[in-house]
Amino acid sequence: MSASTAAPTRTRATAKATAPTNRARRRSTALGLAAWAVGLVFCLPALWMVLTSFHSEADAATNPPSLAAALTLDGYRTFFGGGGGPTPWPPLVNSLMASLFSTVLVLLLALPAAYALSIRRVRKWTDVMFFFLSTKMLPVVAGLLPIYLFAKNTGFLDSIWLLVLLYTSMNLPIAVWMMQSFLADVPVSIIEAAQVDGARLPTVLGRVVAPVAAPGIAATALICFIFSWNELLFARVLTGVVAGTAPVHLTTFVTSQGLFLAQLCAASVVVSLPVLIAGYAAQDKLVQGLSLGAVK
Repeated sequence: MSASTAAPTRTRATAKATAPTNRARRRSTALGLAAWAVGLVFCLPALWMVLTSFHSEADAATNPPSLAAALTLDGYRTFFGGGGGPTPWPPLVNSLMASLFSTVLVLLLALPAAYALSIRRVRKWTDVMFFFLSTKMLPVVAGLLPIYLFAKNTGFLDSIWLLVLLYTSMNLPIAVWMMQSFLADVPVSIIEAAQVDGARLPTVLGRVVAPVAAPGIAATALICFIFSWNELLFARVLTGVVAGTAPVHLTTFVTSQGLFLAQLCAASVVVSLPVLIAGYAAQDKLVQGLSLGAVK
């Protein structure tokens, strides 16, 4: 074959080889743009809430809403009691206490339970797991009246410790389920090595299992914290002035006089910040924990 005929042949071969690459690149670009578009759609309500929180009540109530409205911090000043309203600090502290204490109790109870269901499996452990799952099938409203009567008769109404107990019992099943899958990936050999060295069960759980499963434990703790922080129904019914939480405080902006939208959005932004900060601080552990066990 002469040089004059070999050159076009190589050109056609190169074009055929680069065509699939170009199509794959265009497909990847299109999928990336679509993912960004979907992400913006999901984030748009939150972004709109943040923008509305910097508007005045008059501008926030306009229909259709105005993007070019003047920005102000009046909503945040009112939320923090600048206009003579109730201070939000007691509800925020109550939510923080209930969420933190219940999360710690959940981890202390879920870790040995998950150890018994994954590493040192008890008999009929699958039935036990199904029982934990079945407890989440009961509608929350169905248990509201018995819990209210119990709290009333025992003097626990409007008590932060009642919320701690409720949040612990509500989050324990999902925590056991999550940590059971995380602890199933802990190598049994290191546990046996620690036991050969004389380590007892508390030492094994605290110094061997917990460090290895730290990403999974962090993911479980964050999810339990979020569930406790966002809970409204029990806190609304079982608390009053003393133990009211941040979500209950948000409902005070919906009154018979109307909806204070700018103040409500400002309060929602402030109440959302602890969860966002916790998620950002533990994002590496959260990703590791949620992906733990995904690849065998």
